[in-house]
Amino acid sequence: MTVSMFQASVPPFIRALTNLAGILDKGLAYVQARKIDEAVLLTSRLFPDMFPLVRQVQIATDTVRSGAGRLAGVEFPSYEDKETTFAELTVRIQNTVTFLKTLQPTQIDGSENRTISWQSRSSTKSMQGQPYLFNHLLPNIHFHVTTAYNILRHNGVEVGKKDFLGP
Repeated sequence: MTVSMFQASVPPFIRALTNLAGILDKGLAYVQARKIDEAVLLTSRLFPDMFPLVRQVQIATDTVRSGAGRLAGVEFPSYEDKETTFAELTVRIQNTVTFLKTLQPTQIDGSENRTISWQSRSSTKSMQGQPYLFNHLLPNIHFHVTTAYNILRHNGVEVGKKDFLGP
């Protein structure tokens, strides 16, 4: 059976980000109900050398937006990392999902063997499309969404597996 690169990327990305938005909604409700400054949760970390919640969401959206754009061979939007509220993070997620919905299967299917190159913090990296999707993009999106979930859960937000997995 052949796996569609589009079906293995864009729908799972949209689902992960949609579920992340729902998790953030619960975080916002939590701080509002308890009259806690949003910044307390948005700057929370699981460990001192890990990024805070706000950065986890920014990286998750950056990863899928740039990754899907590279697989499709199209320009992708760039966002400034300036969010300081749950509402701003939700808009960032919505904008990313809107971009993902512009991509068509014909743009991504067939990218399995295309060389994908990108700049990391320290070097230029390259991989073939399929390993890029399965060994780089999918693990990264799930890592950052999971970490965002865990930061909120650790701080008392009542989220569970159903929130992470979605409907």
